[in-house]
Amino acid sequence: MSVTKDTSKSINFGLLSIVIFLAAVVIWIGVRVLLPDVPTVFAGNQPDNLGVTNGQLHPCPSTPNCVNSQSTDAEHSIEPLTYKGNSKEAIAKLKDIINQQERTEIISETDNYLYAQFTSHWMGFVDDVEFYVNENQGVIDVRSASRLGESDLGVNRERIETIRQELQSN
Repeated sequence: MSVTKDTSKSINFGLLSIVIFLAAVVIWIGVRVLLPDVPTVFAGNQPDNLGVTNGQLHPCPSTPNCVNSQSTDAEHSIEPLTYKGNSKEAIAKLKDIINQQERTEIISETDNYLYAQFTSHWMGFVDDVEFYVNENQGVIDVRSASRLGESDLGVNRERIETIRQELQSN
């Protein structure tokens, strides 16, 4: 007498799992295409420590998903932006550059400070980006940080470098 194992149930369960996963992916993509401006669970909450205090932007957390031109450690440090003309012209140029980008919203601004939120397309992650015109040093200090997660795959650093190039070409 031979004993055979019935694997049809495990195969069906595996196939069902794959179908459910693919259906969830299709639904997610459909929602993001139809409702791209609706916040996702990955948006996180706006930090309460934004802004300039005594000429300083808030330091980066220990995670690698943040850059700050006022940081002294190599992982988070990035050069400040330079500008031509006066600080009001610099803020105006930054606003133009930011407003030309998709899924970006300027949240607050003053004569020497600009705060914007950048949202990723598919997952809806939000990054908080600050610009502070430091007239004493003649530069624009920047801070770009992801709200959630550990790594940003270099997105914040790349964003600031792209803005730097656009600011210099205008």
